[in-house]
Amino acid sequence: MQRRRAVSPEKRYEQLVAQFAELDGVTIPGDEPGREGKFGAAALKVGGKIFAMLAQGRLVVKLPRARVDQLVDAGEGERFDPGHGRLMREWLSLDPGSELSWDALAREALDFVNPTH
Repeated sequence: MQRRRAVSPEKRYEQLVAQFAELDGVTIPGDEPGREGKFGAAALKVGGKIFAMLAQGRLVVKLPRARVDQLVDAGEGERFDPGHGRLMREWLSLDPGSELSWDALAREALDFVNPTH
């Protein structure tokens, strides 16, 4: 019996970006020339605000603090640390082993960042 190969986080994120590219108002990585290598350059944005990104091989989404607390408490991920040691209260870094839908979390993040979308 053959085992299915796991899809890399980069490939999963690439697929997520392709799905969100179809939505009005969403900026996808590569849509902002001159931002290569800068924070948020590879992020999904709406109205100039980041709502989802891939960081260190993990999906990171902006959600209400209470929702992040709920997901952290359930063991689905942790609060995001952008590298300066300060945990971001409204950002979830999804655990690589989580079975939560990346699409559903990104849509939830989009609705949080831009409720009128």
